[in-house]
Amino acid sequence: MNRAVQHYSSLFKLPSYEKMLLLQALMCLSGGSLSVIILFSHCEMLIGGLFLGISLFLVNFVADNIVSILILKHDSIYDLRRITGLSLFSWGFWLPFNFLGVAIATIFGLPWWIRLCLLGFSAVIILRSIVLLSTSPAHYGHVFAGSLLQPFFCVIPFLVFWLGVGYAITVFAGFFFIFSSALGVISSFVFVYVLNYAGQQTLRIPSIPLFKAFLLNWIMDLNVPFEEFLERLGENQNVEVSLLQFSSSKPKAIIAVPSIHPGPFKNIGSSLLPSMLKTALEKKLECVVCVPHGLFGHEFDLASQIQSQKVINRVAELANHEGYEVTATSFTKASNGLATVCCQIFGNIAFLSFTLAPKTTEDLPQELGMFAREECKKYGLDCCVVVNSHNSINGMINVEEALDALKTVLITCLKKAVSLKQFSFEVGAATIVPQEFGLRDGMGPGGIAAVVVRVGQQKTAYVVIDGNNMVSGLREHILSAMNSIGVDEGEVFTTDTHSVSAVILGNRGYYPIGEAIPHNTIIRYVRETILGAMSNLEPVKAACNSITIPAVKVIGEKQLEKLCLLIDNTLQKAKKAIIPILVTDGLLLMLILMFV
Repeated sequence: MNRAVQHYSSLFKLPSYEKMLLLQALMCLSGGSLSVIILFSHCEMLIGGLFLGISLFLVNFVADNIVSILILKHDSIYDLRRITGLSLFSWGFWLPFNFLGVAIATIFGLPWWIRLCLLGFSAVIILRSIVLLSTSPAHYGHVFAGSLLQPFFCVIPFLVFWLGVGYAITVFAGFFFIFSSALGVISSFVFVYVLNYAGQQTLRIPSIPLFKAFLLNWIMDLNVPFEEFLERLGENQNVEVSLLQFSSSKPKAIIAVPSIHPGPFKNIGSSLLPSMLKTALEKKLECVVCVPHGLFGHEFDLASQIQSQKVINRVAELANHEGYEVTATSFTKASNGLATVCCQIFGNIAFLSFTLAPKTTEDLPQELGMFAREECKKYGLDCCVVVNSHNSINGMINVEEALDALKTVLITCLKKAVSLKQFSFEVGAATIVPQEFGLRDGMGPGGIAAVVVRVGQQKTAYVVIDGNNMVSGLREHILSAMNSIGVDEGEVFTTDTHSVSAVILGNRGYYPIGEAIPHNTIIRYVRETILGAMSNLEPVKAACNSITIPAVKVIGEKQLEKLCLLIDNTLQKAKKAIIPILVTDGLLLMLILMFV
C-alpha cells in the first residue's frame, strides 16, 4: 500500500473559487493586453488589448457557468469550482502557445500569432477532452460538450480582434475548427483506450472506470463504486474475531480483536470496522467495547462495507457469553530493549500484547500470532487473545530482527506470567469520544476506551484509541500520566483504523494520534476515561470466545500487489502515450494552420 499512499499524497488541492477567478482574470488580462502591446506599439491599441483581456475573462466565466448549470449539472465530480479549476489549467496550457506566437510574429508577421494561438486552442480541446473523459462519470455527449464549450467561447474575442485589425480569416479556419474538435475527441478516446488496456493486462479490469470510482470516493466519499471493483478482485476466506469478555450479572466490557486489517483507506472496505464493531456490540450488550489491532496486514482488508457488516452481524449474534474464569494474575511485562511483551492471564485465558515502542510498531505478521498461540498451548492455556499495540511510528525498522526479538521476549514474558499466583479480580470500563476532534485530526469515531483490571493492590489500565498509530514517545507520556492517578501498570493501543487515512494531503495521507492533536489534550482525555473506568470497578468473570465468519471476501495480498502495480503501470502507459498523441496532433494541425 505504500505506493498507493505515495500516489495519493501527490494529489493536489484546488485553491478557493474566488482565488481561481482572480487568477483567471490576471491570466486573461495579461494574455490579451500584453499580446497587443508587444505587437502593436501605438498607444491607442492599449485599450483594444485591455478590451481583449476583459472579453476573454467574461466569456470564460459565462462558459464555465453554462457547463456547470446545464451540461454537467448532474456530474458528481465537476461542480463549478472544479470546472473553474479545469479552465484555469486550460489557460495555463493555452497562453504559452499564445506568447510563443507573439514572439514569432514580431519577426515573421501577424499570421504566426494567429496560427500558434489557434494551435493552443486545439491543445486545450485535447487536454479538456482527455481530462473529462478520464475523470467524469457523465455521458459522452455531456463530456465532450463540456470539453468544447470553453475553448470555443474563448476563441471568439480573438477572432473579433483579428478581424478588427484587418486580418482576413480564410475558409480553412472553419475546417480547422471542425477538424481540431474531431481530433480532440479521437485523441482522448485513443488515450483512454491505452490506459484501459494496461488495466486489462494487469487485473482484467479497465483502468479508467477504476480511477473514476476512486475519484468518487476521494471527492464525494462514495464507497460503493470503488468497492464494486474490490468485490470483483476479492477472494473468500474464513476470518476470526477473538473476544475477551468480562461480565458480572450483565456484560461489563469486551476486548474484541478481529483477524481483519481495518483498511485500505477512508470509508472503503474494513477501514471503519473498529468503530462499527464497537458501536454494534455496545448497542446490543450495553457495555464498553474496545477493538485493538490484531496481527495482520493489508492482505486482510475486507473488500467492502457489506463484508464488514457481515462480520459485525455474526459477532453481535454470538458475542454474549457468561464469564467462567474468576481469578487472574497480576499484569506482567518483559523487554529486551527493542521488543516489549505484556501479559495478563485470566484463569486459562492469556491476554498478550506486542510493541516495539518507542521504535516503529506497524503491522506485525500473522506468523507471530500463531507462534504466541503455540507457546500458550505448552502451558495449558486454552485461549490466547493477541494484540498488536500499534502505538509508535518513527521511521523504518528491520522487520526480521524485530520479529525475532518479539518471539524471544514473548517466551520470557509468558514463562513469568504463568508462574504468578491468581487472585479474584475486578474490572471497570469507560469510553469517551472527544467531540472537537475528527478524522482529519487522526481520531476515529470510536474515540478512547479504557478497561481497568484490579488484582489485589495492582491496577492495570488497557487504553484503546481509535486512530492509525501514534507519534513516538506519546505512549510513554500516557503511561506516566496513568501512574499519577493511581494506575500501576498498563498499555496503550490504537485500532489502526484507516478511516483517518487518505483524508489529508501529505506524505502519509493521515495524522497518527498526537501529530495534529496536542499531547496534553490526549493525555487529559485518557486520564478522564481511566478515572471513569476506575469509578465502576466491580468483581467480574472472564470468558474467551473465538468467532469464525465463513466466506468473507478479502482483497488478498496478491490482488493488493496487482492493484498497486496497476497504478504504476497506468502512469507509465500515460507518459508513453501522451507524447506521440500530442506530436501527431500538433503536426496535423500545423499543416492545416499554414493555410489559415
